[in-house]
Amino acid sequence: MNIAAIRSIAPRPVPTNGPSHIKLVTASNRDENDRDTATLSGSANDEFQGVQFRPARLAKRQTAAWRGLTGEVVRIVSQDSFESDYQGPCHLLVLYTQASRHRGESVVEGLPRSTLHDFSDKLTFVPAGRHFRELQEPRVLTRATYFHIDPRGPLVEREAAFAETELAPRLFFDDPVLRQTALKLEALIEAGRSGSRLYAEALATVLVHELLRLNGGAVPAEPPMRGGLAGWQRRSVAQYIEENMSEQISLAELAELARLSVFHFSRAFKQSFGMPPHRYHTSRRIERAKTLLAKPIQSVTEIALDMGFSDTSSFTAAFRKMAGRTPTEYRRSIV
Repeated sequence: MNIAAIRSIAPRPVPTNGPSHIKLVTASNRDENDRDTATLSGSANDEFQGVQFRPARLAKRQTAAWRGLTGEVVRIVSQDSFESDYQGPCHLLVLYTQASRHRGESVVEGLPRSTLHDFSDKLTFVPAGRHFRELQEPRVLTRATYFHIDPRGPLVEREAAFAETELAPRLFFDDPVLRQTALKLEALIEAGRSGSRLYAEALATVLVHELLRLNGGAVPAEPPMRGGLAGWQRRSVAQYIEENMSEQISLAELAELARLSVFHFSRAFKQSFGMPPHRYHTSRRIERAKTLLAKPIQSVTEIALDMGFSDTSSFTAAFRKMAGRTPTEYRRSIV
């Protein structure tokens, strides 16, 4: 099945491998949960649907639930094309352990779509109520962990700031501290009932603190530069370029991210960064390439392709223009 075929599938409830409804531990049923470290069954009162996959047969799930947090390790068992989507009352944090695709797209409501090919070890955060959708033609057997956090649940009772804060959506970002916490929770999910409930809930609290810390850097508090982008616009655009370094980023995507017309965005971007968007993107690629050239692990051709250049010659021309020498000459000068 290809992406075009998947697009024709109308969204509808589908059966999943294992229970499609996962119990979320809330203030009303926490005593019951204290008697059982993790549950895979749902109740009539406290249910929600996790991330849905189509075709459902491709997704194998391993689930655990604690106070206000439910986690699912999902393994895609075939390289057939598939679609996934989620929209619900819980915040969703996704940890992509292994994820690479030939083609596809990922969309978080409120952000530009991404067609990033390799997003292993990346994170995605979807605030409660926002729509999240992915279309994949996978290059490898995909593996990801989905954490559902109840913004009103017992996990955040002592963290009023978390319940009251409007958390910003993020697509394919990297935060080492948050990722390490998520990896520890992932290991507890895979451990099943042998995992420690108290340790899991302590980690879940850390997860909440890390999300608050991360969100603190996205508050648009800085005034706009005269004729340039506002502080939040500069940060959002720069972060998006860093996270999609090897992709072809259109001017329209960046303008949408900054909530400006293409015309006004182009002028404001140059005022803020001192160069047009395309040149800035290329300069960031060259700076990343310099870091890779300092390590004699990859060939110049491999680095060129990793940085999104179509061939070695175009990479060499861009590198020479920015750095004043060829990639090979640069490598010889530092290695």
